[in-house]
Amino acid sequence: MSCAFSTIQELRKQLLAKEVHPTEVVESLLDRISSVDPKLKAYNYLHPERALESAKKADLSLPLGGVPIAIKDVINVRGEPCTCSSRILEGYIAPYDATVIERLRAAGAILLGRTNMDEFAMGSSTENSAWGVTRNPWDLSRVPGGSSGGSAAAVAAHEAIAALGTDTGGSIRQPAAFCGCVGLKPTYGRVSRYGLTAFASSLDQIGPLTKSIADAALLLEMIAGQDPRDNTCAPEHAPSFSKKLGEEIRGMTLGVPKEYFVSGIDPEVEAATRKAISHFEELGAIIREISLPHTSYSIASYYLVATAEASANLARFDGMRYGRRASGCDDLLETYGRTRDEGFGREVKRRILLGTYALSSGYYDAYYLRAQKVRVRIREDFLAAFRDCQAIVTPTSPTPAFCLGERTEDPLQMYLADIFTIAVNLAGLCALSLPCGFTRSGLPIGLQIIGPMWKEETILQVGYAYEQSTDWHTRRPPLE
Repeated sequence: MSCAFSTIQELRKQLLAKEVHPTEVVESLLDRISSVDPKLKAYNYLHPERALESAKKADLSLPLGGVPIAIKDVINVRGEPCTCSSRILEGYIAPYDATVIERLRAAGAILLGRTNMDEFAMGSSTENSAWGVTRNPWDLSRVPGGSSGGSAAAVAAHEAIAALGTDTGGSIRQPAAFCGCVGLKPTYGRVSRYGLTAFASSLDQIGPLTKSIADAALLLEMIAGQDPRDNTCAPEHAPSFSKKLGEEIRGMTLGVPKEYFVSGIDPEVEAATRKAISHFEELGAIIREISLPHTSYSIASYYLVATAEASANLARFDGMRYGRRASGCDDLLETYGRTRDEGFGREVKRRILLGTYALSSGYYDAYYLRAQKVRVRIREDFLAAFRDCQAIVTPTSPTPAFCLGERTEDPLQMYLADIFTIAVNLAGLCALSLPCGFTRSGLPIGLQIIGPMWKEETILQVGYAYEQSTDWHTRRPPLE
């Protein structure tokens, strides 16, 4: 079997046993990418020469020595393009490494390439990319989710051993659910955002997309921890996230919020989630119905907070300092306007306009400030729930992967794809998605496990217990 199909744990054993050399691993992945990526379009850029050079020098004594990792094209890697899948950053070459990239290098990882995404991480389907649409490896007529769809598709299609994505409102977990892999959104502040191109600064978090829970725990251990260059990165000690893997969950209380089983949820998604909850009972967990009463306000609150922050963050892209600049303009204001008009896609423009409106004079209190007050209520709901349970179990998405083009003309329907993930970001919690079944047509279904702040090891313990007692994670997409 090609080593491209290995998990990090499996690959490390092969490397340490000298059954395979890091250059063979990279060559195997490049062959796999050459074979399947023309159908998928998971990558924006590949750097085979750099990857092979790194493989030759790989230090196998390091935790990720010889392991190739794909990086979402929103994280700066020195000397490589960082376009955020946008025309406005076409030609931009990052002059420095993000903190997570420094830490991956220090752990011995090989950086394989940059994955496709929704432009500036704004989207739920990876259809908003200036470089083309990414497809779902389980069904090429469907989306891989977003905005980290390229990273999820690359991992699920075995075009990468693992990948980094970012999660602002579900952009790691939802594509993980759609593509049948593991996606972990850390607690806000757990991982440095230095070197991440910001969408919504109070919501964005970098996290891993992997083939197993154990891989997600290991990758998080490598990238987590305090960073003096990012004042939103907490001084909280980063523990060994793998330490509880394998511990039984007997006696642990898992909450099931009634608000997450609403009309409109796909029947197969609900059935698979209910079956997974019953499985937790068989493993000895105590299941308790809980209520998160402000859940219904999460979409409205999120799309005011996130767009307001996007409006402020994206003001820097004006053609003056980096990236694209419109030519033939008569004055500065025309340069600004034409550069942004030519460089930004439709969804980015929509969100900038929404955010600018929400922050404008006379509307700040009515919209943005009120959304922040609702955000506090949502967080209080979770804090109350966690007094009675150690983790919360929900569907990751109300539906399996939808068809390409199905929601592009209806932004509200697209936004609803993240209805079960957004509240976690508003509250700053940690959460993961892992496979819990398949539809009759063969599409993956994701299970979401939510934990309190700084309790990643708890949700990883719960996820690992489920994963190891089922076989959903062992299935491969029918893609050759």
